[in-house]
Amino acid sequence: MNSGARLDFGRAAAGLRTLEPSCGPVRLVAVDGHAGSGKSTFTAQLAGALGGAPVLHLDDIATHAELFAWTGRLLGQVIEPLSQGRRARYEPYDWNLRRFGPPRVLDPAPVVLVEGVGAGRRALRPHLARLLWMDRERGKSWARGRLRDGPALTEFWDAWTAAETRHFADDPSRPFADTVVRECSEGYEWRPGPGMTASTSQFLTESDRLQPPY
Repeated sequence: MNSGARLDFGRAAAGLRTLEPSCGPVRLVAVDGHAGSGKSTFTAQLAGALGGAPVLHLDDIATHAELFAWTGRLLGQVIEPLSQGRRARYEPYDWNLRRFGPPRVLDPAPVVLVEGVGAGRRALRPHLARLLWMDRERGKSWARGRLRDGPALTEFWDAWTAAETRHFADDPSRPFADTVVRECSEGYEWRPGPGMTASTSQFLTESDRLQPPY
């Protein structure tokens, strides 16, 4: 990938706030990418730049039995209430206890971030204001995740990588990404994604007429 422009989180946050709401009053922004690609860290920084925007982690929606078969639960518990301007209530899955935990609420804030593998799947894209893709090759991402989690989770990672491969083969996200984000030694770089048309190739907002690089 050619080098892109350096990502300014303040500017990105300002751009997101100018978007048209996509899910009721909410601008729902997805951060997708392979497991281990750095989605959670990036999303935390973006949420901070947004003044503490709510973040939904798809690890709280998926389960051991339903690594990717969680669409109905997400639509019913989160997307439907947010689209009506209501608080969403969902029960986060506990990966250690293998059961759902106490309910959490997700407010219909002006910008809500959803991060995780499959955040840009076809069933969710109609509800998204923007789709961001973390651009780290899958093998490098998986190796990073395995190193992070240690040998105790080797069996889980073997099952996960097979499931993720099947998911993206059937329902890819990257071709529809508005923005591709690359983690660098210092900060992040971005470039318009394949899902962004030439007339809207600027980062995150149609009102920003600056083209990369800048």
